[in-house]
Amino acid sequence: MENKKISSAVVKRLPRYYRYLSELLENGIDRISSQELSKKMKVTASQIRQDFNNFGGFGQQGYGYNVSFLHDEIGKILGLEHNYNVIIIGAGNLGQALANYSGFVKRGFRISGIFDINPMVVGKEINGIKVLPVENLEAFTREQPVHIAALTLPKDQASKIAGRLAELEVKAFWNFASTDLNLPEHVVVENVHLAESLMRLSYKLSEKNG
Repeated sequence: MENKKISSAVVKRLPRYYRYLSELLENGIDRISSQELSKKMKVTASQIRQDFNNFGGFGQQGYGYNVSFLHDEIGKILGLEHNYNVIIIGAGNLGQALANYSGFVKRGFRISGIFDINPMVVGKEINGIKVLPVENLEAFTREQPVHIAALTLPKDQASKIAGRLAELEVKAFWNFASTDLNLPEHVVVENVHLAESLMRLSYKLSEKNG
C-alpha cells in the first residue's frame, strides 16, 4: 500500500470521514454501514467502499464499520498519531483566528510560535503565545523543531519568508497567501486561497441561478 498512488479526490474526502466519525463517537454510535455513512457524506456507498479499499477495506460484510476502529485507522492514514509544532507567520486577523482555534490541539497540531514584522503587534500575546519578530525565526527553529508553517501574511512577503523557512528545514507549509510558492520538491505545500474559494462559490451560485 505504501507505493500505491491515492487520488487527490480520495485524500480530500479523508478529513470529512474523520470529522463525521468523530461526531458519531461523540454521539455514542459504535457501528455504521456504508449506506448510513453515505447519507451523511453525500457520497455513494459504493464510492465509500472504493475509498476504504485503497487502504485495506476496514469493513465486515453484514456488520458494516466499527466506528472507533475506522476513526483510528483514518487518523493514522492522515498522520494524526503524530504531534506537530506549527508556527504562524503573520499575526493579523487571520493569524489570530488560527492561533485561537481550539480544534488544532485535539488533532495533534500545537501552535508553538507566532511571528510578525509589525512592531505594534510584536510582544503582544495571542492565546498565551507572545508574538515574536520574524528576525527571531532562526533562533526559534534552533531551539525547537518546527514541522509546519502557516503563512497568513501578504503575498509580496510570503515567498521570501517561505524560502527562508525551507532553508531552516521546515518541511510543510499551510499557505493562506494569495500566491504560489516556489519551494524544493521535498517540501509539502497546502494552499488555502480564500478568494479563489469564494469565486468557486460564486460560480456555483451563478450556475444555480441560471
